[in-house]
Amino acid sequence: MFDKLWEYLQFPFVRYALIVGILIALCSSLLGVTLVLKRFSFIGDGLSHVAFGAMAIASVANLTNQMIIVMPITVISAVLLLRTGQNSRIKGDAAIAMISVGALAFGYLLMNIFSTSSNLSGDVCSTLFGSTSMLTLRLSDVIVCAVISFIVIGVFLFFYNKIFAVTFDESFASAVGTRTKSYNLLLAIIIAVVIVTAMKLVGSLMISALIIFPALSAMRLFRSFKAVTVFSVILSVVCAVVGMVISILAGTPVGSTIVAVDVAAFLLCTVSGAVVSAVK
Repeated sequence: MFDKLWEYLQFPFVRYALIVGILIALCSSLLGVTLVLKRFSFIGDGLSHVAFGAMAIASVANLTNQMIIVMPITVISAVLLLRTGQNSRIKGDAAIAMISVGALAFGYLLMNIFSTSSNLSGDVCSTLFGSTSMLTLRLSDVIVCAVISFIVIGVFLFFYNKIFAVTFDESFASAVGTRTKSYNLLLAIIIAVVIVTAMKLVGSLMISALIIFPALSAMRLFRSFKAVTVFSVILSVVCAVVGMVISILAGTPVGSTIVAVDVAAFLLCTVSGAVVSAVK
């Protein structure tokens, strides 16, 4: 098994996938804790569908660099989701459902009407589930992902105290002078950037799992915000590595395998947390 793994590691695209997977898992889990605690965890699911629709537009336009369209549209949608979710007439969950389903349907419709590929089903499957992502990652993708990851981590650490305050008591934070709307907007933009970056690895339908599961798993074992965040990051990175190794050895889709490992880790943490509580 180790010989086979070592053989695969000689290929650059496998090493690229491991690096990108670790960086994406790290960034996703950092933001996941805040999104789950703010009861806005499905924003990842909504934005991933928007990114799919934007990617469909880029494909129809035959753009070599799809990020030119995908990134701005996803970021703008993140801002709209935040603004619309705070509207008294359209609550957060309804806004996410409305934008995400509409974008997903619009994207698939465009890909069917203006198909530029002889294998439309394969392209859609790859975009949604990331099934061929390991074969398409290049050094430029790794560099872009690394730069984005360092920016995300830097922003999170620099504004950690403000993010903590906005996460737990937004009303109090606003009362003491914290610009809560600005920090919520910052979080929305960052999660949009992470989602677009992660699409190549896990696909648009799997991204929200990387955001939600590590955070929920950590909450089964820890209570403090810092402990939950740290454990969530560690667990997310470990699950990403284990999932990719299994995918390499077993020939399974990368995104689905990583999410399956995350689900298994969540179940294990849930059982462990119940056992610890029973002992206490």
